[in-house]
Amino acid sequence: MSITLVDTAPLAEANGTAPVLLTVEEAARCLRIGRTTCFSLIRTGELESLMVGGLRRVPADAPAAYLARRRAEKQAA
Repeated sequence: MSITLVDTAPLAEANGTAPVLLTVEEAARCLRIGRTTCFSLIRTGELESLMVGGLRRVPADAPAAYLARRRAEKQAA
């Protein structure tokens, strides 16, 4: 199964590189969900995240992996 990447192009920095880590708000925007829902997914472990210093960050490929798992669950049901 291939993982479809979530478009992070609007989040690209001025130098043209795509971010490696997203803020929770950016991840929520990628998934088209609210910030609170995104934090809920993180709290339950459904959406991967990590702490960098005191900041919560989501790996850029985590939203796509979450969607791939949800699609696989739906197809299996």
